[in-house]
Amino acid sequence: MTPRPSALLDDLDIAVVALAPIRRRILSALVEPASASGLSERLGMPRQKIGHHLRALEAAGLITLAEERRKRGFVERLFVAAGHYVLDPALMQAPPDPDAVQAQDRHAADHLIGTASALVRDVARMRQAAEAKDQRLLTLTVEADVGFATPAAFDAFCDEVAQAVAEIARRHDAATGTRRYRLTAMAHPALAKPAVTKN
Repeated sequence: MTPRPSALLDDLDIAVVALAPIRRRILSALVEPASASGLSERLGMPRQKIGHHLRALEAAGLITLAEERRKRGFVERLFVAAGHYVLDPALMQAPPDPDAVQAQDRHAADHLIGTASALVRDVARMRQAAEAKDQRLLTLTVEADVGFATPAAFDAFCDEVAQAVAEIARRHDAATGTRRYRLTAMAHPALAKPAVTKN
């Protein structure tokens, strides 16, 4: 089966349509093309009710028409949902103030959250565009667990990472490259792993 495209929910009204419990059930059920009558049998809901929600989902662009079949004097429409839905974190945030982040606050949690939110939104949009063109989206994720005995050790680590990234970036000058990339390095406290109980 051809992978279904992803969809970024970056409009509040459309997100509200998608997050309604009944519509979330319908979206989850549309892993394969299905009609209102087929969903009615699968979900145990009246066909008219399913049809109402399908029309709302189609109008919002959350499902696409996969096929039309002529059946006993009428046309049966089959819909399919996206493979992934990504909720834009910026929907729940105030518009960013570019002058609000001072140099001494570059490690602040609010700035990290804002940067991570923009990363989620931008990568989801680019993945959606790449899938529409049947292209690959080349990305890189590097993760590591590190430990620090003191806040000063953390500050020293940040300086080392910044210097290493700056040196690597100088060897791959964005101004001369035809494919520009943004590298974002983040660090945050790791969540405690659940204790393993022995029987």
